[in-house]
Amino acid sequence: MTDGMRVRREVLGDEHVDRAIARTDEFTADFQDFITRYAWGEVWTRPGLDRRTRSCVTLAMLATLGHDAELAMHVRAALRNGLTRDEIKEVLLQVAVYAGVPAANRAFAIAQPILAE
Repeated sequence: MTDGMRVRREVLGDEHVDRAIARTDEFTADFQDFITRYAWGEVWTRPGLDRRTRSCVTLAMLATLGHDAELAMHVRAALRNGLTRDEIKEVLLQVAVYAGVPAANRAFAIAQPILAE
């Protein structure tokens, strides 16, 4: 298993990664390889930020950009990476100040049921 796949599984969980792999076909195979090598193998393995910090940054960016499905996936990943509910709340409050209340409102709505599980 490559470093990228190992980190991808550790952060997102086997169930998510297995679903992504099962849906991979000739059309999406190069993209799956790309994100595994670059996002998970090159960026998430760098020593400059720990996984908790990378999760905070990722949550803020996804909430700001309105990438709802990815945000839900990374709320779960943030919990797996050791963030608490309160820390996730603080990240989303930060989004409200710098990216706007509508972005944070949507992000809180996405995170709330996940954090209630």
